[in-house]
Amino acid sequence: MNLILMGLPGAGKGTQAEKIVANYDIPHISTGDMFRAAMKNETELGKKAKQYMDAGELVPDEVTIGIVRERLSEPDCKKGFLLDGFPRTVAQAEALEDLLSSMGSSINYVLNIDVPQEVLMERLTGRRVSPTSGKTYHVLFNPPKVEGVCDVDGSQLIQRDDDKAETVKKRLEVNVQQAQPLIDFYTERGALRNINGLQDINKVYEDIEQLLKGLNA
Repeated sequence: MNLILMGLPGAGKGTQAEKIVANYDIPHISTGDMFRAAMKNETELGKKAKQYMDAGELVPDEVTIGIVRERLSEPDCKKGFLLDGFPRTVAQAEALEDLLSSMGSSINYVLNIDVPQEVLMERLTGRRVSPTSGKTYHVLFNPPKVEGVCDVDGSQLIQRDDDKAETVKKRLEVNVQQAQPLIDFYTERGALRNINGLQDINKVYEDIEQLLKGLNA
């Protein structure tokens, strides 16, 4: 089974990815992991990617696609894969389509974990952390015993700049702009499946599993 996992920050992609790869024995392939592996193994494309990244530039699509090709050709992808963070653009999605077609393969499903932005705002801005113990809390879902105080060492909890409403709102807006063309692209191809991410984590996974059972039948 060849899958792409999509979802805005805070939608719970990471948790669901772990469950899918554990239960179906397919590799979870994130863009960052692919680049790091290609650079560590000093493949030609890895070296090229490193030059762009060291210069603070975006890695061109042809290099990225080449690295994806290398990764998908590895033996652990024989049974399938779960792509996360790629493709990011329609051009990359089209290139991936051509690449898989040349390998006699295609994407089965694009799983989009769908959570309204206002709920994601609540999830992402509610995080609090202890600057000394590093323990993380959430004002709604995992509050400390005493409001604003770390259970471990009694320090005052802080809200990181990344978790402040203005920053989170901007991050979500950028992600929505990036994701919408891809959602349209995969909807047209009949591959997109929206998963209700408002449910309990285990119920979200049950819905994913129902879909994947069809592929294994």
